[in-house]
Amino acid sequence: MKTILYIFFLIAGTTLVGAQAYSGKGDQKFQVGANFQNNASGIVASFDYGLGENISVGATSAYLLGIANGVDNGAQERFDAKARFSAHLGSVIGVDDRFDLYPGLDLGLKNFGFHTGARFFFSEGFGIYTELGFPIASYKTGDLTPAEKLHNQFSVSMGATFNFL
Repeated sequence: MKTILYIFFLIAGTTLVGAQAYSGKGDQKFQVGANFQNNASGIVASFDYGLGENISVGATSAYLLGIANGVDNGAQERFDAKARFSAHLGSVIGVDDRFDLYPGLDLGLKNFGFHTGARFFFSEGFGIYTELGFPIASYKTGDLTPAEKLHNQFSVSMGATFNFL
């Protein structure tokens, strides 16, 4: 596994070209990666579409594959989907065109929340990302069971991002 990761980063690092992390209206990004949160981990995919120079809308979905022992769960607790709005700050703060910092809001099946992420493109079509998310307001209130806290707590996602221009 270490060899595969080494080769992956070696190839990605040698393909540095004039990539742009966010190009404004019409920009399309697809991300796929791993999602980590308390008592669970899984896969996540998202898509963003540029509406303007620094604004995008999109959708994200996550499915938890590994859930801790003792957490009563079913398919309903494992799956989450959200609509999202992001503000792309890379050009605003004047960093390298290959880097994008994007805070935003999301409205999902479980809560209304906040996310912030960063992308870095190695080539015109491929990069890596990391994203942090947390709920602002959960639809269920009161004491949540560990299963109800899934997708209703701080989470970290990381993986690959692809440019669809």
